[in-house]
Amino acid sequence: MADEENKTTNDDDLEETEASESADAPESTDEDAPKKPKKKTKKKRTKKRASSADDGEPKKKTRKKTSKKTSKKTSKKTSKKSASAKTSAVAPSKDDEEDNGTMLALGAFVLAILAIGALWWWNNRGVEEETASIEEEVADAPATDTADDAPEDGVDPELRARLQEALGEAPARPPGPAPIPAPDDVAAAPENATTTESGLAYRVLEAGTGDEHPGETDRVTVHYTGWTTDGEMFDSSRTRGRPATFPLNRVIPGWTEGVQLMVVGEQTRFWIPEAIAYAGRPGAPAGMLVFDVELVSFEETPQPPPTPDDVAAPPANATTTESGLAYRVLEAGTGTEHPAATDRVSVHYTGWTTDGESFDSSITRGRPAGFQLNRVIPGWTEGVQLMVVGERTRFWIPEALAYQGRPGAPPGMLVFDVELLEIVAGPPPGLPPGHPGAMPAGHP
Repeated sequence: MADEENKTTNDDDLEETEASESADAPESTDEDAPKKPKKKTKKKRTKKRASSADDGEPKKKTRKKTSKKTSKKTSKKTSKKSASAKTSAVAPSKDDEEDNGTMLALGAFVLAILAIGALWWWNNRGVEEETASIEEEVADAPATDTADDAPEDGVDPELRARLQEALGEAPARPPGPAPIPAPDDVAAAPENATTTESGLAYRVLEAGTGDEHPGETDRVTVHYTGWTTDGEMFDSSRTRGRPATFPLNRVIPGWTEGVQLMVVGEQTRFWIPEAIAYAGRPGAPAGMLVFDVELVSFEETPQPPPTPDDVAAPPANATTTESGLAYRVLEAGTGTEHPAATDRVSVHYTGWTTDGESFDSSITRGRPAGFQLNRVIPGWTEGVQLMVVGERTRFWIPEALAYQGRPGAPPGMLVFDVELLEIVAGPPPGLPPGHPGAMPAGHP
């Protein structure tokens, strides 16, 4: 009975001790409450009570010590979980880090835009002030006295130019010359026009002062205007403000034929059929064309040398190299040095096919040709290296050493008379038209 009362008393004391300790413990959430450890604590305490009862020791003191140890363990676990909760609340998640990165990037972008705007304002603040000043001058400028002198918009041209310069605008270009009106008979040649066998029709508009006609290879200087038969002007030297100069055999056949009929000072209108005009060339005016031509002057060009008698094949006294190149010296030179393949030379030359047709000549152009010796056909590269300055030599160049069947170039074996004028030092310029390395004249 005494033991039961003592046990009851000890149980009451244990409940009071646990109540007081739980009241002093810090508050925690449902997740942090250590529910399971309480059951284990009760079991342990029951065992201790049983052992202490058997030993006859005071049970009250033992339970108090046990309850203190249990409360300390419970408070330690609670504090650890509270600390972990605080740590988890402080540490940012991955989503938070991404949001922070996005906000930083957006902020940097906004700052960059503001910096660019400030820089633009700083660079253009003077332009705005100057523009405002000029606009005030325009507003305050007095009106023009006469209507004839007044600009269309009423603004002084000088002020307008200053305003355009301040704003960085290009001044308006003056309008180009107006097209020259087409003649009334542009659609077809009239009855009083003369027609040649080729179909070229012409009518003299104004007689000339000369008595000589230019030749086919002469260089002519002309003023001209061209129209299509619907009255549209497509070209004019008069609107450009300067005449045109060219060899007469380097233009369309209708021009080559027609201008040879004129004299200096004459003005003539030509109706040129398409067959002797551009003949359907892409990008060129189509159909019959009408030209008003004024012959300003012409310059006679030297005639090409006569065709050699031995043009068909090398004579017996010609020397032939291993490559098949044949040559014969026509006139000895005065020099002692031979050009190298990489040297630049100045020459006069004329070329023929084996049937006696001349296809190119620097003599008819009135000026020598200059080029680097390894930039021309192989027969030239080999042959001219055998010459000295002042020498004239005739070459028979097999097709394998000539143009080798190149489209538009003269075929077969070719014959050249060459005079070496000079061996020129220095870097080679571009190949001039007419020399053997380029397409020969008359063979586009």
